[in-house]
Amino acid sequence: MPAAATVRVTLNGKPADLPAGRSLLEYLRERAVAPERVVVAVNGEIVDRSAWGEVCPRAGDRIEVVTVVAGGSAPVSLRPEDDPLRIADRVFTSRLLCGTGKFPDAAVMGEALRASGTELVTVAVRFFDLDVGGASLLERLDVERYRLLPNTAGAYTVEDAVHLAELGRAATGTNWVKLEVIGDQESLWPDVAATVEATRRLVARGFVVLPYTAPDPVAAVHLQEAGAATVMPLGSPIGSGQGVLDVAAIRRIRARVRVPVVVDAGIGTPSDAALAMESGADAVLVNTAIARAGDPVAMATAMAAAVRAGRLGHLAGRIPVRSEASPSTAAQGVPRLE
Repeated sequence: MPAAATVRVTLNGKPADLPAGRSLLEYLRERAVAPERVVVAVNGEIVDRSAWGEVCPRAGDRIEVVTVVAGGSAPVSLRPEDDPLRIADRVFTSRLLCGTGKFPDAAVMGEALRASGTELVTVAVRFFDLDVGGASLLERLDVERYRLLPNTAGAYTVEDAVHLAELGRAATGTNWVKLEVIGDQESLWPDVAATVEATRRLVARGFVVLPYTAPDPVAAVHLQEAGAATVMPLGSPIGSGQGVLDVAAIRRIRARVRVPVVVDAGIGTPSDAALAMESGADAVLVNTAIARAGDPVAMATAMAAAVRAGRLGHLAGRIPVRSEASPSTAAQGVPRLE
C-alpha cells in the first residue's frame, strides 16, 4: 500500500511533513488543538479562523501556530497560612513591635499603636516626678490589647540592667524584658559581652529576655546559648533612621539561631522594614521612625503593610541575583518573518 502523500513545510520554526490535501482546520483538529486557543499565520500572513477549512498547506510553506504564554516562568502557588510569630510561650499575629517614646502626645501614640496593629510594645523605667506628679504611661496604654515589654534603656553595666529589669517587672507585672546594655554612649552601641552576661543572670531570675545586640552572628549564638528568647540585632544606630546597613549580617544570624530574630534600631522608612523582613528577620521593632514622622498614624499604617509585604516576599523566595540579564519570556518559540 503506497504511503500517504505529504508536503514538507516549516512548522513553528522546524521542518515538518503534513498530510497533502488536508486543510489547516483538519490538521489542528487531529492534534486536538482548540481553534479559539491559537492564531495561525502562513508565510507571514495571519489566516482568519473562518478560512482555516479552505487553506491547505503547500510544500515550502512557513506555518506558525501561536498562542499567548505568561511573560515569565511557570507560576508557583504560594498560599500563606496563618503565620504567627512565636516568642517563648506567646503567639503574636503582628510581626511589628513598637516603642512608646518620642510621640508628640499620648493621643497620637494611642492612634499610631492601633494603626500599626502591634501587640507588643516597649516601655521604659524612669523616676516618677514627685513634684509634678501626673499619670503613668500604664494609664494611657490598653494593657488588654498590648503586651508590655519593659526595657533596660540607659543601662551601661550588667548590674544596672538587672536592677532596671527587676523594677520593670515590679511596675508592670510582666517577666518579659527587652535587655539593653550600652557600651558606647555616643553610638549607643551594645556591649555584647555584658549583654550575654546579663541575659544569663536574668534568665536565672525567671525573665523572658529579648536582648538588643550588635549585628554579629557569633554574639547571636552566645545569646541563644545564654537562654535569650529572641536576638535583636540593630539595623543601624538607635534613632538614626539609616536603615539596615548590613543585610548580609541579618541573613547570617537568621541561619545560625533557632530563636526569632527581631531587627531593632535604625529603621527609618517602610522600605527599611520590608528589607529587614525580606532578609529573613522574624519581626522588626520600630519607635522613632513612627513617633517622629510627620504623620505618625500614617507611618504606623505604612510600617505594618511593609512588614507584611517583606515577610510574604521572604516566604515566596526571591530570585537569584545575576550579573547579566535573563529574559522574563522564554526565548524559544518566537515567531519570526525570516
